Amino acid sequence: MTRTEPSDFAKIAVGVDFSPSSQNALALARARFPGAQIRLLHVTDARVTASPDLMGGVTPAVFDAGLLNSLEDSDARRLAAMMQDGEETEQLVGDPVTGIVEAAERWGADLIVVGTHSQGALEHFFIGSSAEKIVARSHIPVLTVRLPDGHS
Repeated sequence: MTRTEPSDFAKIAVGVDFSPSSQNALALARARFPGAQIRLLHVTDARVTASPDLMGGVTPAVFDAGLLNSLEDSDARRLAAMMQDGEETEQLVGDPVTGIVEAAERWGADLIVVGTHSQGALEHFFIGSSAEKIVARSHIPVLTVRLPDGHS
């Protein structure tokens, strides 16, 4: 699966949420685009202190700065462990879709690579797919990567 010819994609932003699908997307970006600058983007979801409501939105809970700081610290360690020599990381806090799209645009990425998650029909109906939202909002090309069948 390794490409040997040069790619038009010199700067590749990879959305990382530590799931098997995002790890697969990162592995594919590394294999398919050798020599490209790779930046791992992770957004600690600030909505972790919210709960879903019946209308498909979220109801804010009491903000817990300690919880958010703990999540950020844990995520930073996991992100650093995934990074290879020559790669960069950027960690943000907020909405993952907005964070990935805006960070990739600020950095001047030529391509965004994200993994897709399988969801149940009801979950997809109410919250949609982050990958779909990134594709819809980004002015930068987006490569979505599925896990091979039988993997989770």
